[in-house]
Amino acid sequence: MASVFIYHVVGDLTVGKPELAEFYETETVEAAIKAIGESTECGIPVWKKKTHVGIIENGEMRQQRFVGILNSFDIVAFLAKSDCLEDQDKAMKTPVSQVIVPNNSLLKQVDPGTRLIDALEMMKQGVRRLLVPKSVVWKGMSKRFSILYNGKWLKNMDASNSSSNDLIANANRPSSSSTTSVRDKFCCLSREDVIRFLIGCLGALAPLPLSSISSLGVNNPNYSSIEASVPAIEATLKPPGDPSAIAVLEPTSEDQYKIIGEISASKLWKCDYLAAAWALANLSAGQFVMGVEDNVTPRSFPDYSANSTLRENNTVNGVGSTRPRKFCSRSIGFNPSSPCLAASRSPSFGTGRSMYRGRSTPLTCKITSSLAAVMAQMLSHRATHVWVTEDESDDVLVGVVGYADILVAVTKQPAALTPANRTYEGFATEIQS
Repeated sequence: MASVFIYHVVGDLTVGKPELAEFYETETVEAAIKAIGESTECGIPVWKKKTHVGIIENGEMRQQRFVGILNSFDIVAFLAKSDCLEDQDKAMKTPVSQVIVPNNSLLKQVDPGTRLIDALEMMKQGVRRLLVPKSVVWKGMSKRFSILYNGKWLKNMDASNSSSNDLIANANRPSSSSTTSVRDKFCCLSREDVIRFLIGCLGALAPLPLSSISSLGVNNPNYSSIEASVPAIEATLKPPGDPSAIAVLEPTSEDQYKIIGEISASKLWKCDYLAAAWALANLSAGQFVMGVEDNVTPRSFPDYSANSTLRENNTVNGVGSTRPRKFCSRSIGFNPSSPCLAASRSPSFGTGRSMYRGRSTPLTCKITSSLAAVMAQMLSHRATHVWVTEDESDDVLVGVVGYADILVAVTKQPAALTPANRTYEGFATEIQS
């Protein structure tokens, strides 16, 4: 076990983290779209409101108020329902309590002095967010061999011989500093925050970072998928688990499947939700991810506003020109230069699919890629997963790597896993490619 997991505590990862602003289940879908655009892992924790203001709220009471995590895939699937498409204004004003799938186990409150290894064990068992108190004074990174935190012994340091379940139970037990009053401040740690911390400690994890994901058993062959020819709305019939992603596949002549795109929370993170919902309900899965306009007649396009035409900024003889509103793949793709809900109202709404194709291409790696390269891919693209393809082919899908798979790999006992022909120079080339 790498020492970085034992001698670092959760509080080390909270330095500079903003205070958590609770998002309540009574908020609207429109407000959730804005909040998700500023979140990590393409989702936001949703809470019930406090029943009594001014009372002392302990960790158990706060845990009971947690409803679940709402992501962009959940919202697009909701807006793609027939009644929501008929009245989009009403759908956008719907409380998120009618959209979110309740799951109280996705978040746990922990003490800042909880060892990092105990936090990783919780995340390996399905926890996606850690709620950490910020009310205590934190002076920065813990020293490697320090076992004191804020004048107190670190939890679990004297229980190294106990089982992992006991460690997690101790880590979940809030300290007196985390139950003082409702005015306590908290921050929320995601699995992305943990991976970002670990990639700065690759030397302490050697030889794991340079080992291939196949040798580490990181590749997960149990992924959700849908064929390109079927309606895209079928992706919502059985929502994916973790990661929240569905691969769109195209069969080959050799009875294999090539990945051409994905329907996922990551790809829908900063999209035009209304345009994406209409496309999900009316197009095939292949058309949805490729942005095919040729097979969609102009008459089938929805009227997104009272006026179904766009007025250009350019004028001729003082009269503005108009053109029909068109669906295009860019309108449901990542467009950082325009707000989530304004893409369908911008002149770029009808741009060609060639620009979108690059943005819709799924994030992939090879089965021989190193663990460090996959981690770097996920962080650089702010993705929750990377699809794994065969070494000989760039498109034949064999699995997926998510946050949970990486956390399992880095907590394995060290072994001689580094291939003899893999060097640091080769790893640098792999990162750049």
